[in-house]
Amino acid sequence: MNSSERYALGCILCLALHVTPMDAVGAATSIDLSRAAIVVRPGEREAAETMAATIFADEVKTRTGIALAIQNAWPRDDRAVIAITTRDGAAPWSKRLPRRDGAGLPETKPEGYAIRVQPGKSGSAPTVFVIGADGRGAMFGAGRLLRNLHCASGALTLDASFDIATAPVYPIRGHQLGYRAHSNTYDAWTPEHYEQYIRELIVFGTNSVEAIPYQDQRHSPLMKLSREAMNLALSGICAKYDIDLWVWAPASFDLNDQTQRASELELLDKLYRTCPRISAIFFPGGDPGDNPPQLVIPYLEDSYKLLVRHHPNAKIWVSLQKFDPDEITYFFNHVVQHKPKWLGGLVSGPSSPDMRSSRARLPKQYRHRWYPDITHTMRCQYPVEWWDPAFAFTLGREPTNPRPMFYSTMYRQLGPYTDGFATYSDGINDDFNKALWSTLGWDPNTNIREILVEYARFFFSSDVDKTGADALLGLENNFQGPLAENAGVDGVLALWQRLETRHPELLKQWRFQIHLMRAYYDAYMRHRLLFENGLEAEALRVLGRAAEIGADRAMDEAQAVFARADTETPNPQWRARIEKLGETAFKAIGYQTSVERFQGSGANRGCVLDFLSTPLNNRVWTENEFTNIRKLTGETEKIARLDMIRTWENPGPGSYYDNVGHPGKSPHVVRGENDSTDPSGLRHDNPGHAVRDNHRVAWRHYMRWPPAMFYESLDREATYTLRVTGQGHSPVRADGVRLVPSKYSTNMGEFKEFPIPTALTRDGQVRLTWDEVDEEHMNWRQHSHVAEVWLLKDASAEGA
Repeated sequence: MNSSERYALGCILCLALHVTPMDAVGAATSIDLSRAAIVVRPGEREAAETMAATIFADEVKTRTGIALAIQNAWPRDDRAVIAITTRDGAAPWSKRLPRRDGAGLPETKPEGYAIRVQPGKSGSAPTVFVIGADGRGAMFGAGRLLRNLHCASGALTLDASFDIATAPVYPIRGHQLGYRAHSNTYDAWTPEHYEQYIRELIVFGTNSVEAIPYQDQRHSPLMKLSREAMNLALSGICAKYDIDLWVWAPASFDLNDQTQRASELELLDKLYRTCPRISAIFFPGGDPGDNPPQLVIPYLEDSYKLLVRHHPNAKIWVSLQKFDPDEITYFFNHVVQHKPKWLGGLVSGPSSPDMRSSRARLPKQYRHRWYPDITHTMRCQYPVEWWDPAFAFTLGREPTNPRPMFYSTMYRQLGPYTDGFATYSDGINDDFNKALWSTLGWDPNTNIREILVEYARFFFSSDVDKTGADALLGLENNFQGPLAENAGVDGVLALWQRLETRHPELLKQWRFQIHLMRAYYDAYMRHRLLFENGLEAEALRVLGRAAEIGADRAMDEAQAVFARADTETPNPQWRARIEKLGETAFKAIGYQTSVERFQGSGANRGCVLDFLSTPLNNRVWTENEFTNIRKLTGETEKIARLDMIRTWENPGPGSYYDNVGHPGKSPHVVRGENDSTDPSGLRHDNPGHAVRDNHRVAWRHYMRWPPAMFYESLDREATYTLRVTGQGHSPVRADGVRLVPSKYSTNMGEFKEFPIPTALTRDGQVRLTWDEVDEEHMNWRQHSHVAEVWLLKDASAEGA
């Protein structure tokens, strides 16, 4: 039984027993805070400390309807107290503070806090102390308390045993929230949306936001404000909550162009002058941009002179994305030799040098920031491992994509080489991932289930925190292995449907809506895949009768079988639910899941509704082949071509076929390491996915080269031919011997064939490997790759 089947069985049993998929732990004794007063110190306070009590009171009211009073003095009546302050501000309360091991305030590191429950004496009301090491600490402490409250309408409780003292491990914990047309959500937001979202990120420990003020000048019809006005609003929000504002400011033009250079610096100077807060500038060396460090460094020196006039503590950070080895060496040599004052540190993002080597080469006085892509699932920095093509063709690059297990493995391996992160994000599809990264940035050893439970408790309901956690985890599990064989997908939907049915109030929350939509989407696609695979198998059986009924009639009947997908799609009620949830999420938060319906910026920018009818089998390619075959005049030739289609993936006894990039159709591919030991993909390859219309499914996903392919139990007396489809070249070896082709086409979908010397298969096995080809000068889209591999036994040897 594989992991998917185990999860499905667990979900089914849980539903049958009416319990959550994880054993529930008996509830601890709780204290009632529904009548509590929030007490803060009087007088002038830091911005973050001021906001701590406001965030707490507002979020409690949203979840319970209870309006907790904020006051400067201890209440005279016997009410519970939630005291929020800083270590310095707590001095007047020293006699009231609880003590642990002789220390009343154990946390002194920046942004740290302690939360302590002081039981009331002789039955009097208790006090909950939230003491920050500084103003931010008080705010993050209030957020941690919110994540652990049990909220219901008119009720607010906390486990009496709750007690924590903690400080962040990583000082930089941020997310990019760029207001631009490229986004699948942010361009539809108002300043109020941004403020609420930033508040909620703060609750999970986020201390910085990255804006995109100028790049991508396309107009979005959803924008409520100009780019300039929204960037000023974002800066003001960050100042209000005392968190850092980073600015992503690439140079997408040739820095040799002095007129454009001067214009860009003038634009930046206006930004620096008008924004109330800028903490750092991030300049990506590439993606976008294509300038060498010899031009980048003087440009940043000039930009820094303008920056420090208005933000004297701000620095400029640089990534080496798409720099070649010589340019990378030039940059590091310059930093070592000149120790530039403008440089705050190095940023490692997609297409950057290895993070480990970058940290080793960077002088210690400079910091190192991660720029991880947490928003995409394929053709990206951290693609889903061996993703089923049915998902790649429909969910695309930006679906709702909680990935707790993968990203926690990633963070724990690579985080120690950094001082933190600001993630790349283009919308709310990665909302859970933001909470996950913020929490891991605070403490990378946090239990992953605890993060899932806190997310579900805070955003869904304390009544469903454990079930919600399992439902979220199930969405990541849906991505594992071949979709057709992943029975857990149906179990995950059943879990979400249980939440939907038993707690209809959750449907008002956009986070619940988008994850519920993913659960329906996954199950809908699985059932479509199973149905359409069945239709294709039936159509191929019809083609097998072509010699009996005639080629044209066989094609007509096969097309009629394929056409049933247009009228007999399984579970149409699921599709209707998906579309309704997409519409609801757009109205609630501006989530653009369709280009036409919701003005999404592009088909692969989260527009999953536009792919609900995408064929999941080889129907389109087969029908195109039928068009070409009908033009032939000879019946014998027509039948031969139809037989080729029929036997494409079933080459006959003693022969083998692999759809190289498909997790369920590549039995001979040697995979090597995986993302549990090599999450950044340095030592192993992962199938890629391309947008290719009218192609076979197998041609739309591929590997650069399989690490190896291994065959055993071969006929020792037979001769074999290797056949390959793919793009470009295929420098293949069998047991280390370079094979000489008898047929060789570099065009996608056409065959390369290599006779295998009989001496290599006489031991009953053979191992295939591929040599590397230097294609660095080419666009990655033109790089060679392998899509399909056949090991064909010579038919004349059959029965020998």
